This record gives sequence, structure tokens and C-alpha cells, in this order.
Amino acid sequence: MPDNPPDEGNTVTQRTDDQAKALKPAFESMTLLVAAVIVHDKASNRVVLLQRSENAKFAQGMWDLPVGKSEPGEPVTETAVRELYEETGLTVKPESLKVAHIIHGAWGVEAPNGFLTVVFTAHEWAGEPENREPRKHSQVRWVDADDIPDNFVETTSSALHGYLTEGPQVSLDGWEQELVARRPERAGREHG
Repeated sequence: MPDNPPDEGNTVTQRTDDQAKALKPAFESMTLLVAAVIVHDKASNRVVLLQRSENAKFAQGMWDLPVGKSEPGEPVTETAVRELYEETGLTVKPESLKVAHIIHGAWGVEAPNGFLTVVFTAHEWAGEPENREPRKHSQVRWVDADDIPDNFVETTSSALHGYLTEGPQVSLDGWEQELVARRPERAGREHG
């Protein structure tokens, strides 16, 4: 329990021995951080994909990359390594991951304040893909990179296609065009 009473409009520092309790309100108001991994076997031009099961929280039956939320205090590279292993059994070293794409979503499942997905590529891994979460996924397998299924989660699909075609490295999801229209006009302005 915080031990500092509020002080007539001045900033108050509150102390607690329970860091998780103290951070909970902050995390609830923050953008959700997510990591996804494109495991790409360049020699055979195939990638590891998973198909979401009918029990999945969203996108039931759709294909997706291995993807998941960061835990409080967890670096996004560790999130990528952990989620990839939890979902597929594949192991990668955090230092071997390369950033392939960034997805900034205005809203998402369990992300009312938006989400930021860092999509990594891994060209070195250990193990063979297996479905380690059968309640969440109906299958996990290698898929030919030239034959990606159409029934794919839109945000990660754009990231995967962007990576495979050397296209855009950033995608926005759910942001209204009017937000773009409200940007200050910068043409002709001097920077000081």
C-alpha cells in the first residue's frame, strides 16, 4: 500500500514493495508490446507458420506467424525467443534475430490502447516445428514461401509479405485516415 498521502497538486512519489501491483495500472494504459518471428529457411524457401484452432482467442482457423505478448520487464527479443519455443518447439538465440517489420495497431484483442508488434526474422534455429499448444493451434508446419495461405491474419500477413518481397517495413492497422490528415503541414517550414 502506498505510504505517501496526496499533496495539494504536487507530484507525489508512492512507494510499494509490490512492483507488480505498482506497475499494473501503468501496463493497463500502455500500448501492448508483441513479438512475432518469421523462421525462414532460405535454402528451401519455406517459413514456419501456425494455424489457429477453433479455441483461439481471435482469428480462429486462420494462419499466422508464431507471435505473442511481452511479459512485464521482458525485452522484446526474449519475448520472440520464448513465444517461438512455446508455440513451435524451435529455439533461436536472441542475438541472431533481425528486425523485419513493425506493426502499429490502433486497437487489438487484449489491447484497447493499441499494440506494437516487432516482427523478427530467424535464419538459424534448432529443432523441428511441432504444435506445442494444440488448444491454441490446429497445426504448425513449414510452408513454401511462394504458397502462403490466403486465410492469414491481416497484420502479420502484411509483415510476412513485406519481408518476402522487400516491401514496406512498417504497417499501420486501424488508424483512421483523418489522423494522417491532422498532421501539421511541414512543407516549407524551417527547422530551428
